[in-house]
Amino acid sequence: MYSTVTHDIQITVLPEFIPERSNAEQATFFWAYTVEIANQGDKTVQLTARHWKITDGNGKLAEVQGPGVVGEQPILKPGETFRYTSGSNLTTPSGIMTGAYSMVDENGVVFEAEIPVFSLDSPFVRRVLN
Repeated sequence: MYSTVTHDIQITVLPEFIPERSNAEQATFFWAYTVEIANQGDKTVQLTARHWKITDGNGKLAEVQGPGVVGEQPILKPGETFRYTSGSNLTTPSGIMTGAYSMVDENGVVFEAEIPVFSLDSPFVRRVLN
């Protein structure tokens, strides 16, 4: 599990390799990740957009941007959480993801809530010990 807090918004991510949707011989590796967004502040906030940075095991960067998450732009009152699961596929057996959510508070103040860097590791990762 990976977690960080930015501007009183805690983002926690739990990635999971999905072998039944992966095929090493075809260089297709799939992960599901569950994200929990918790409003630890004293103002109501809304998640308006996402910006993901996905880096594969060869260092190739892909960026994904768009409104909301999983078709929603959740509103979180103080103490509330929102949880969703999504997925990502790579052509390498490992990689990393990170990013940020664009948020706006009840006063119209726009800010970024950081998504922690998290590792995507499959059983097909070749480990080298020095």
